[in-house]
Amino acid sequence: MAKIKAFKGVRPATDKIKEVASRPYDVLNSAEARVEVEGNPNSFLHVVKPEVDLPENIDIYNDSVYNKGKENLYGMIEKGILIQDEKPCLYIYQQIMGDVNQIGLVAGASIEDYENGIIKKHEHTRANKEADRIKHVGTLNANTGPVFLTYPAREDINTIIAAEMKNTPVYDFEAEDGIKHIFWLITDDEKIANITKIFTDIEYLYVADGHHRSASGTKVGQSRREANPNHTGEEEYNFFLSVIFPHNQLYIMDYNRVVLDMNGHTVEEYLNLVSEKFEVTKIGEEAYKPASLHSYGMYVDGNWYKLEAKTGTFPENDPVKSLDVSILQENLLTPVLGIGNPRTDTRIDFVGGIRGLKELSNRVDAGEAVAFSMFATSIEQLMAIADADEVMPPKSTWFEPKLRSGVITHLLD
Repeated sequence: MAKIKAFKGVRPATDKIKEVASRPYDVLNSAEARVEVEGNPNSFLHVVKPEVDLPENIDIYNDSVYNKGKENLYGMIEKGILIQDEKPCLYIYQQIMGDVNQIGLVAGASIEDYENGIIKKHEHTRANKEADRIKHVGTLNANTGPVFLTYPAREDINTIIAAEMKNTPVYDFEAEDGIKHIFWLITDDEKIANITKIFTDIEYLYVADGHHRSASGTKVGQSRREANPNHTGEEEYNFFLSVIFPHNQLYIMDYNRVVLDMNGHTVEEYLNLVSEKFEVTKIGEEAYKPASLHSYGMYVDGNWYKLEAKTGTFPENDPVKSLDVSILQENLLTPVLGIGNPRTDTRIDFVGGIRGLKELSNRVDAGEAVAFSMFATSIEQLMAIADADEVMPPKSTWFEPKLRSGVITHLLD
């Protein structure tokens, strides 16, 4: 039984939405963020990447960075760039990227559901990234970036949301990357109560993207719960900002790999070793994008190859070990290229599918050794792994389009 909650969202004034809405904090580095905010004092990057307003050599985990984010958030509220809704609302957030059309419900998700496993995870978090988000949420007293949740699609919810979308949206804009973002308010108490009740019939929600945000939101809520002798369970700190999408609308792209060196092998030696566990077919200069499970593209020494995992080289009934990323790791990256722990090994890098296959060949042509194009993990695989209480290998999924930061913020009091 999933518990969601309406809240008094903080969001841009209507005429400020395009200036405010920004890319998420974790898809660009500090240098890229500094370029992106040039000439735009209202970009939400001033809140989620506040180092852009401090000296370039600043330690991004310094207290002054979090304090600057707080100053910028509440400064934008004071100036009327951001406004807070007068009553608790639910919200609808639609994104259109080419043929991809995903429509999510914006609500507070319960930290108790996170604790009890009703909100299921499929990734480990990294301690340093989690500590960063805990400090950011706690200092700003706000969830400034939404957690991307999903659930098995339901027609009753789709019908209600479709009816609400016939109303005039408060925002309808196209970002610089061509992705459309459309946003509605649900203000009617009866409708909010109905939607909230329907969600109590949903057995599980799944974290699609935002494991660090959900973990940090939960831990900040836990600390405030412990410090409040009059805790009721309905305080805002008991919920973190989420956008909840039906599973069949989500678009997962490939998450590709590039390895710095050949681990001491010549190209001929390397190809012979690869052929022990994979069928290897030379494609040539034309990029190869895998079209099915257990198939890979590989670019090395100026040529693309098709790799197909040989029968018997992986346990087909294991939801984690049968993932393409696991097969590649266990049968090639570790034994042939010496990549032991992809989470910490500096010889491997990960390239989101949004960058295209040309990014892979360009990097190898510029001096890196070998690149792999992957077949995208499915949402069904993700949910099966979460249901089994297992975790995916790092960098298994790349969701597009990304939720914009600043469209909606959730204050913790």
